[in-house]
This record gives sequence, C-alpha cells and structure tokens, in this order.
Amino acid sequence: MTGRYDVMVVGSGPNGLAAAAVLARAGLSVLIREGQRTVGGGVRSAFLTRPGFVHDLCSAVYPLAVGSPLLSTLPLGAQGLEGVHPPYPLAHPFDDGTAVALARSIDETAEALGPDGARYRGVVPHLLNAGLSSAARSWPPATLAAASPVC
Repeated sequence: MTGRYDVMVVGSGPNGLAAAAVLARAGLSVLIREGQRTVGGGVRSAFLTRPGFVHDLCSAVYPLAVGSPLLSTLPLGAQGLEGVHPPYPLAHPFDDGTAVALARSIDETAEALGPDGARYRGVVPHLLNAGLSSAARSWPPATLAAASPVC
C-alpha cells in the first residue's frame, strides 16, 4: 500500500463496496482491502463446471437489491451485473432426498407444500408486511412480488 487515502474500507463485500462508492462520490480517496483473491464477499461467482455456467460461491438471493435506493444510483449494469429473476429463486434439499422450491408466487409455493401450504399462505403475507420498512412498502408491486417467495 503506497500513498495516502482519506478512507480505508476493509472487505469488498456488498456493504464495503457500497460504502466505498458513496465515499468516493463524496470526493474522498478510498482504498479497499480484501483478504480473498477476488472481490465480492458473499456475492461472488465463478465458472466451476462446464464453460459458460456460472455458480454462486456463497449466497444467491437478493430480492430487495432491485429496489435499493443506493444500488439504483450505481452503474452496476455497465460493470456486467445483471439481475436474474428465475421462476424458482431458491430450493432447499432435505436429508430424505426430497426438496422444496420456492416459486415467485405465494400460491404456487403453497400448493407444492401440500398439507403445509395453508400455513405458508397464512404466515408469509404477515412476514412481508412486518418485515418491510416503510420505504420498501412504497416500491412497485412487481418488486414486492419478486421478494415475497424468499422472505
């Protein structure tokens, strides 16, 4: 490390990079230090199997990023970031070999849960209403719908 910086950000995960961007936009000189070989923290991907197939290395679901006031001000698309909205944003395997997949629709997910579907239909809307900040409640309905299955 040479030179002098106004700020040093330790860690290049989403929060560190966002903080560094805000500070740099404010005119401060920023140094980002990362202990891993690649930046991104828990939001990293790599080509691990067949050519052109990208794997998430840590985490994969960011339903609220689409409506982030800060992220919407950054030229992330110009840097190659593309938000993908699959019909089934995530799945969870169980020890017995079965799995459950969360659809983008509360009703579709509930149907797949069989006898637990009614409980899911009853709980998820309340979690969404309780868990979203007042700012998020003003987002377009499509954004909230995209977030609903993963909450």
